[in-house]
Amino acid sequence: MRVEFGGEGQPILLLHGLMGRASTWWPVADWLTAYGRVVGLDARSHGRNLHRGGRWRTPDFVADIAEILSELGPTVLIGHSMGGLHAVVAAAEHPDLVRAVVAEDMAVDLRGRTADGWRALFDAWPTPFPSLRHVRDFFGVLGPYFAECVREGDRGYELLSDIDDLFEIASEWGTQDYWDSVDKVQCPLLSIEAGYSIMPPGQQAEIAQRAGGRHLVVPGAGHVVHVDAPQVYRGAVEAFLSDVLGR
Repeated sequence: MRVEFGGEGQPILLLHGLMGRASTWWPVADWLTAYGRVVGLDARSHGRNLHRGGRWRTPDFVADIAEILSELGPTVLIGHSMGGLHAVVAAAEHPDLVRAVVAEDMAVDLRGRTADGWRALFDAWPTPFPSLRHVRDFFGVLGPYFAECVREGDRGYELLSDIDDLFEIASEWGTQDYWDSVDKVQCPLLSIEAGYSIMPPGQQAEIAQRAGGRHLVVPGAGHVVHVDAPQVYRGAVEAFLSDVLGR
């Protein structure tokens, strides 16, 4: 369930969002290897992870991260959306193993929200897609990202993750918040917020403030900031890592 992207020295662990997988981080990992050994993790019910069909909750994902951290040693965690939540909670629960956190367009409090609207969205997708070209064309700028999240079957290209698994994972977020984890974060933190964020207004700034970290809004960027505004994202992360790592 791991991808070794290359690099040496300081461990950097990449955590993807819901429906993603480790390999979606390739464009970022390409330049991150200048800062250390870059590793990606396929979360449960995603990518090549063999844990499927379970009622996974944030503590399950964080336990998997902690297992890897125990091998890697003090690590920089970089997470997008769901992965950003897991990074924050891991930093709170394992302060000796997390050196810094970059959290991209994420939230720790989605209480009251449901995933029901997503079902209509997914139902409207023309799955299975007849080819990878159709995947890329359908999702536009996010086409290369989503092309990593499908596999070829007898009928065409379908999502790697089971939709019911994804909804089960997301159901937790509407019932529980993780502000207590934010308050326990001791390491440097960078919160990168999309200009067109799908997260609650003001929350990412508050996360940074309560954790004593930095907050950046990227105008014009959608939820996947590192795809929509790759140069702005890179500049912010490189500046942050240069400070944290003393480069």
